[in-house]
Amino acid sequence: MIKLIGILLVAVGFLFRLNTLLVVMVAGIVTGMVSGLSFYDVISMFGKFFIENRYMSMPIILTLPVIGILERYGLKERAEALITKSKGATTGRVLMSYFTIRESSAALGLNIGGHAQTVRPLVAPMAEGAAQGKYGKLPEKLREKIKANAAAAENTAWFFGEDIFIATGAILLMKGFFDSVGMHVGVWDMALWGIPTAISALIVSWIRFRRFDKYIAKTMKSKEKEEKEAI
Repeated sequence: MIKLIGILLVAVGFLFRLNTLLVVMVAGIVTGMVSGLSFYDVISMFGKFFIENRYMSMPIILTLPVIGILERYGLKERAEALITKSKGATTGRVLMSYFTIRESSAALGLNIGGHAQTVRPLVAPMAEGAAQGKYGKLPEKLREKIKANAAAAENTAWFFGEDIFIATGAILLMKGFFDSVGMHVGVWDMALWGIPTAISALIVSWIRFRRFDKYIAKTMKSKEKEEKEAI
């Protein structure tokens, strides 16, 4: 049971909003040492896995400069202006559309989104633009809430969608953990049981985004009322 102390360390670290990389490294070192490995062995494993997986981060690193250049030349503004002209678009519909695409693609093993590549330059501005096209200028607090919901859509869709694809890191990590404690579970079984969870996440998110649309409408109505009273 003491071998699971790493999970507690990660939870505490995230609770106090400590540096994520530092928290994960400390949790890994502590877990390795309580499992009987020496400090040298743990550090050696860090180095080994870094060398073996260093190419996995290359697509992300290579796309960031491209996204930066596109943002500099007005990608966010064009995305916001485009969705503002759409009469039927709402913030909730934009976020739900992205959620569905992201979760479906993750279930097929396709990584076509991400915070830096898609949410910040496209999804968040389009979600803001949908609300702005309907209600006009938005309060800063509401804009931040829209950005937060866009980030939540990315996190939730990717987290639950990737568990359906058998070759993803999450499935292989669970498979390795179960094997290490003597529980032999097939990757197909884990992926199969990930489907009901992914569907549940889709339904819950649909409800959340519908409620968020109502929240935006209520907030802007209150703002309009306050402005009229101030005149």
